Amino acid sequence: MPVITISRQYASGGSDIARRIAERLGWPLIDNEFVDRVARETGVPPLEVEEREERVPSLVERLARALAVSSPEVFVTAAEPPAGRLADEAELVRATEIVIQQAVREAPYLIMVGRGAQACLAQRDDALHVFIVAPREARVQAAVRRLNLGRDKAEETVNRTDAGRRRYVETYYDRDWDNADNYHLVINTGVFNYDDAAGLVIEAARLRGWVGG
Repeated sequence: MPVITISRQYASGGSDIARRIAERLGWPLIDNEFVDRVARETGVPPLEVEEREERVPSLVERLARALAVSSPEVFVTAAEPPAGRLADEAELVRATEIVIQQAVREAPYLIMVGRGAQACLAQRDDALHVFIVAPREARVQAAVRRLNLGRDKAEETVNRTDAGRRRYVETYYDRDWDNADNYHLVINTGVFNYDDAAGLVIEAARLRGWVGG
């Protein structure tokens, strides 16, 4: 099934662009909904799952014990009973991969944002991987407005979030998160507005034969 993955620098507009694509194509979107799916898989309330950011330590802190109890099938080491120990990062990543693969199987078309989906699905011929970027200053200013932060805190947020996403992909998939070679399309929202960026992705999907002309 065709799937479009959207990776994004923090505050570059990736989630907003994904929503526009989904609305225009009528495709299902897994973005914040991804949190609910991971929560169902692990038995953790959705509010306990970090939204949007691939920050492995946070997932470890929030999900590990519930994962060990409710989803022992994700543990690859059978010698030790899972309920009595803290899940490690790799096991939580595998739980996320299970959710990704389930989502891909469920719908004939799909748009997926974040969570390393572009790396998890890298070998699929029917995937279009998109990376949304923006000038750093624009992203810092967006963080100031959205989160009502001072400039120093906004810069820290941008740096920390991007670093977490980079680490997640590099650690578990041995891929450079921000290397253009790992994507089919890189769009700079400092040049294209969100509607135009969505149009570029839709045109790429059309050229792949996934949508009508």
